[in-house]
Amino acid sequence: MEAVITSRDGTRIAYEQQGSGPTLILIDAAGHFRANSPLGELATLLAEDFTVVRYDRRGRGASTDTPPYAPAREVEDLAALIDTVGGPATLYGYSSGCLVALHAAAAGLAVRRLALLEPPIEPASDNPEQRAFTAQLRRLTGADAVEFFLTSIGVPAETLAGMRDTPHWSAMVTVASTLAYDSMFSETIDADLLRHVTAPTLVLNSAGSTTDLTHMATVVTELLPQAVHRSLPGEWHGVPAGTLAPVLSEFLR
Repeated sequence: MEAVITSRDGTRIAYEQQGSGPTLILIDAAGHFRANSPLGELATLLAEDFTVVRYDRRGRGASTDTPPYAPAREVEDLAALIDTVGGPATLYGYSSGCLVALHAAAAGLAVRRLALLEPPIEPASDNPEQRAFTAQLRRLTGADAVEFFLTSIGVPAETLAGMRDTPHWSAMVTVASTLAYDSMFSETIDADLLRHVTAPTLVLNSAGSTTDLTHMATVVTELLPQAVHRSLPGEWHGVPAGTLAPVLSEFLR
């Protein structure tokens, strides 16, 4: 059943929950929201062990948006969600959803454990290329922004070709303006922030991903104070829910 909370700045965040047990919040990647996400199947599997919460990040799906955007606003959204559904919570982030989870833990929210699948992090203190990427995303709209984003992050050409003219592609176009939000999040992640995340963390990558993604998972694991790293069978930038769920349950319990 869908419900709505109000974040600190008045933004309405839509969410749903299922199952019973400790609270586990799933955080979507760039361009994804509950109606356009691989996390639905994962939520159903994990609901056997957890109260699983899925939500639409601001500006996506059934959630509203309140300008101007800043990454801190998404941490406030998550804080309001944890207060409502009950903490402490464990957080699972997929791709850029990992950035939200890491910021939340570093900010001192009631976060018990983290699991991160392929966090897209280059932990430099200054990253002009990322700022330029954000600026370009802000200039683009609709399908042009989606095409630029997916091409720039390294989606294989054959995968990208298969995505065009699909419902998934169309759904991403509806939230294309939020792709710049995820890029802004990437600008804010550095080694110092990672060292302030003290929650036990499981960092995962897919064995089918490219070396840039697997390398980032290794670097993040090394910088986090309490992290372990596992590589799981999967495709490019993704692991099947049936493979992922038992690994997450074992670590997060």
